[in-house]
Formats: sequence, structure tokens, C-alpha cells
Amino acid sequence: MSAPTVYDVAERSGVSIATVSRVYRTPESVRAQTRERVLDAARELGYVPSGNARGLASRTTGVLGLCFPDYADPDAEADAEADSDADDAVMLYSDQIIRGMERAARRHGYALLIAASLEGGPESLVAKVAGRVDGFAVLAQTVPTEDLEVISRRLPVVMLAGPREIDHLDHIVVANADGQRELTRHLIEDHGLRRLVFVGGDTDSPDAQARFLGFQEACREAGLPAPDEPTLRTTMLKQAEGARAAETLLDRGGERPEAMLFANDQMAVGALRALARRGVRVPQDMAVTGFDGIPLGRIVQPPLTTVRQPIRRLGEQAVELLVQRLSDTGREPVSLTLPVSVVRRASCGCG
Repeated sequence: MSAPTVYDVAERSGVSIATVSRVYRTPESVRAQTRERVLDAARELGYVPSGNARGLASRTTGVLGLCFPDYADPDAEADAEADSDADDAVMLYSDQIIRGMERAARRHGYALLIAASLEGGPESLVAKVAGRVDGFAVLAQTVPTEDLEVISRRLPVVMLAGPREIDHLDHIVVANADGQRELTRHLIEDHGLRRLVFVGGDTDSPDAQARFLGFQEACREAGLPAPDEPTLRTTMLKQAEGARAAETLLDRGGERPEAMLFANDQMAVGALRALARRGVRVPQDMAVTGFDGIPLGRIVQPPLTTVRQPIRRLGEQAVELLVQRLSDTGREPVSLTLPVSVVRRASCGCG
């Protein structure tokens, strides 16, 4: 069966070809009701907008894509502006995925197209990338499942992080629960800490949820209370949120926790700075840990104990799976779990 065309979408939605084109190129120029009608028709037909002329002629573009939410952290950017030598140190999670994908893409002769903003909605994000690439990787919770289903009929798609929402797509995740469990055990068994709190993300953050499960398991194994929910949740896993969480925990009164475990390094760095402002010594008065292993964790004071996940390898492996899928469309989909490692530094009392 031939691939659906812009003419099919126009006919199905009852609009002109020019209107369909504007929906994908300048969605803000089309009335919302009309835009939704066109997008619904495109989903039903399995239509993916074409990219450049090269793609139309050869069905290949020589480009791979990456879609992810904008994880920019103003505090990290301010760090970079204050220290011109700190650019590598403030590389965050998404930055390292990009670096890994770029390295592997170049090795295979591909360029990388990045869509890192949800401005205009996920449909706009998909439209910017899907028609201009030979295959693409999508970070969890970035694009609605129904849109990925449509695109995956025409292009190889790799899901990064989070649960495997679509069984027929390749999927890569890191051992989030295992890493957090090992780190929590370290605090309990090696440092004798008992009063532990976990600061997590929203319930729709699959990585943060998996890390909390690892924390729960370690607490149960040690005979400690295992809370049903994180002590605090934050909407954005950024430095400012971590600082606010630390302030909130200090202001609650009663017996202070002996350790704050954060769902990612950015929040933990923010907490370290907030604790320093309040005169709380780390690790003498309280241990602090993160998760991810971003370079910034090495240079903060005290250096951050964390779980290092192979973030660049995540990006590299995504490219490898896309390239394999492009050369062997009949290959069975795979789900890979990449190992993590605990990095013991001064913020927990090591080093």
C-alpha cells in the first residue's frame, strides 16, 4: 500500500493542500479547530510530512532526529556564564545524550536534528522532526503515544528512558531502581544513617518513580520505614526546586533527617547550596546524594555522591539501534537496560 500523501490528508479533513502545509509549517497561522481536524486526519491515515527534496526523491535524508523536553536550568546556565571554563561541567542530562548521539551519528555518516522544545505542542515537535529524518529517538513523556504509533509505521523510532509504552519499538532504559537501591544501602550500611528522606519528581516522571522504588526496597531490606510516597515531590527536577525542597525540610521542625536523597543531580546541587546558606554542614550534619552523574557533581562543594548512569552511551546506543533498524526492517524489537554505578564522594562522608 502506498504511503498517504498531503492530498489524502486534505481530502479527509476537507481543507486545501495549502492549509495542511501550514498546519505543519506554521501551526499558529491555522485556527485551532481546523488544525485539530487536519492532525486527526493525518493520524488516521498514518501520514508523516515529507522533509526536503532529497527525502522525497530517495526516501532518505542522511539525518537522524532526537526529541526531548527543554530541560534548561537557569541556575546551571548562570554557572556557565560566571565561569567560562565551566561549560563542560554544567552539561546536563540532555546535553550528554545529544553528545553521545552526535558522536555515533557522525561515525555512521548521519547528521543529527534536535527538537528540544514543546512550544506549539507535541504535534508541532513531531512535525518538525519526523518528516526530515530517517529515524529518530524520543525521550519518555515527550510525544503522545498515539503520535508515535503513527510515525513508527513509516520510520524507525527508539524510546529512551521510561516504561516501554509501545511493544514494537526499540527501547533503552537505565537500571534506575537498582542504582538507587545500592546507593541507599550504602548510606544505611556503610554510614549507619537511619533517618532518610527522598525528594522525587512528578508521578508522571518514570525515571524518578523507578528511583523511588529502589529507595523503598533498600529501606524495607534494612528494617526501616518505607514511605508510600517521596517525602517531597517537585514539578521540575532543577537546582531551584532542590533548594526549595531543602529549605522546606529544614523548616518542618522536629528531628532533622540524616540524609536527603534527590531524584537527580541538579536538585541535589541546589540543595547543597541552600544547606550551605543555612549553615548546615554536609556531610557532618546531613548527607546529600543525587542521581545521573552529571559533570557538575564533581566540582560542587562538597563533591556530590551520586549514581552515574551512562548518559552518553544512551545516546550512542540509540543511534546504533536506529542504524540497525534502517538496514534490517524485519529485526525483532529490543529492550535494553544499561547498568549504572554508585559514585562515592564527600557529600555522603566518603572521599
